[in-house]
Amino acid sequence: MRHWRIGLILVLSVLSQAQNTDKSVLEKGTLTIHLLLHPIGEESYEIVQGPDRSLVMNTAFQFSDRGRKRTVSATLQMKPDFTPTALEVKTSNAPNSTTVNSVAISNGVATVREEEKSRETKLPPSYFVGFGFSPASLQMMMVRYWQSHHRPLYFPILRADARADAAPVHISLVGHDILKVNGKSIPLRRYCVSNIVFGREILWLDYKGGIAAAMNFAGGLPFEIVRKEYEPALSQLVAIGVAQELQNLRQLERQVLPEMTGSFAIAGATLVDGTGHAPVADSIVIIRNGRIAAAGPRAQVTVPHGMKVVNASGKTLLPGLWEMHTHYSGVEFGPAMLAAGITTARDCGGELQFLTAVRDEIDQRHGLGPRLLLAGLVDASGPDAFGAVSADTPAEGRAVVARYKANGFQQIKIYTLLKPDVVKAISEEAHRLGMTVTGHVPAALNAITGVEAGMDQINHLGFLTPVLRAPSDNKNDQSDAGIDLNSERVQKAIQFFQQHHTVVDPTASWGEMAGHPKDIEISSFEPGILKAPYTLAWKYQSLGSPARENQRFRARMAESGAVIAALHKAGIPIVAGSDTGLIGYGLHRELELYVQAGMTPLEAIQTATIVAARAMNLDGDSGSIEPGKRADLILLDANPLEDISNIRKVSHVVANGQMYDSAKLWQSVGFRP
Repeated sequence: MRHWRIGLILVLSVLSQAQNTDKSVLEKGTLTIHLLLHPIGEESYEIVQGPDRSLVMNTAFQFSDRGRKRTVSATLQMKPDFTPTALEVKTSNAPNSTTVNSVAISNGVATVREEEKSRETKLPPSYFVGFGFSPASLQMMMVRYWQSHHRPLYFPILRADARADAAPVHISLVGHDILKVNGKSIPLRRYCVSNIVFGREILWLDYKGGIAAAMNFAGGLPFEIVRKEYEPALSQLVAIGVAQELQNLRQLERQVLPEMTGSFAIAGATLVDGTGHAPVADSIVIIRNGRIAAAGPRAQVTVPHGMKVVNASGKTLLPGLWEMHTHYSGVEFGPAMLAAGITTARDCGGELQFLTAVRDEIDQRHGLGPRLLLAGLVDASGPDAFGAVSADTPAEGRAVVARYKANGFQQIKIYTLLKPDVVKAISEEAHRLGMTVTGHVPAALNAITGVEAGMDQINHLGFLTPVLRAPSDNKNDQSDAGIDLNSERVQKAIQFFQQHHTVVDPTASWGEMAGHPKDIEISSFEPGILKAPYTLAWKYQSLGSPARENQRFRARMAESGAVIAALHKAGIPIVAGSDTGLIGYGLHRELELYVQAGMTPLEAIQTATIVAARAMNLDGDSGSIEPGKRADLILLDANPLEDISNIRKVSHVVANGQMYDSAKLWQSVGFRP
């Protein structure tokens, strides 16, 4: 507390010294924005003071994510005690999309305008302003406000949607760090901030209250924002941030304890073992120390005397689900995935230090989350690259593979800018070391030449369909050309993928979520959105295409379904993944789309169980309910073989032999059960 008072006195002292001037610049700073540790842009801010001691902060925030440019300019007006009086945020997404959101406060009432919504609301006792993922400088002022107003336990961020009031911000001072920069020691305070985005952000402020860095591990791909002069200490900050995330995970674990561990039996459920065998009514499954010891009808499996028994009468028991395309960007993902019945998740491109730390915590300490399988991301270098790991030559490619192998990754995920000879070298080295290769098809290749260069799997259906599509007269938009599934072109391509045992994860649900026309309510196809915490639901509600795209959207979804059906019919393995879709529920939606495409409910479930396990060469250990395999199972309140949407009705999940209540897991990370 004493250190904070000193910092606040210093800030207010600067304000006092400047109050006699007409307009004084009190503070300024520039920060580097990173995505997956790759620098993509800058944020700069300047705070000025007027003659009445009121404060104005102007912020410019601009970055280019894989060539997609975004600029944000914000003006925040405040009283001398940092209480907001107005905010305007202008966001431009190239080439021609611009939004202006604003808050105006007068006579105890806030008028909030956000995209197409607006509302007037009476001011609560404490509050701040912002619109979702905020510039770091805006969060710096929020912490100063919190400090000068006696550190309220919770306070709302004023939004146009009243549901935001139910997700107030919580700030906590969690540590003190010494940053080593160019031979100097810089003392910093570390904070966790909940409900700016899904999960928690980590902020570092210096002892004068100035922003030093921010790390956003949850709610999307990880961002790091670091003050320019502290950029040489980025690796120190990452290490501290990862350690903080592990502390956050242990805090979650204390909230949700397993209901069963060790040896126990699940009795009375209808068993769908995932192998394709007929369901078994009134089954017994015995679990011992994380493994399935026996499974079958009650008449054939005896529960040992004295063993704990879970009464599962009326429920359906399935293998734990596999999420085959996620970007596991925060420890809050763990409880949400488990709550949805996901017991194994493949990360398709994240930060090595964070992912390996969380993976090891889950594996070695029964941390709260699914088993993590990792695909190491690699792209070519350059400003439009994705991530910080790059390879521009075959030798560099082989070195990248060796690094990921040494860190326990199962796969390499290749990306858009890689050259063909580098892809070939990466694939050969990965195969030599017992790894497989997945990813985006690089721009210099197509799905067929990519597989010829060594790709074993393809992420996203959109990277496969171009080789099925007849050439279009419109050279700028080949997607206008239709796909004739009976054509020689398509039949030859499908035969090629058959012969090469190519695995495809279509991510159809992400295509639906990201591309749905804005006049279609998300809840009409993804009811999970109604249970998600506001900060997460808002992210998806801001997505979508114009209403005029309705017909084109439906045609595109129908085409995707037809291609998935054709690949599946040909025996090409389809594995289910939701990419950055709604956590947990996105996988459920993926399976629903597969059934709409023509799969049986069991076939759809197998894409997220035994077929996924085979694709990762782990079917001897997991993917079905059979003696000797990992005890990864889910209990459902209704039978998904009768209606695939019953896959959403998860009652309990068993992850590596530990049983959890799904509702409690959802609640631990802000979802309604």
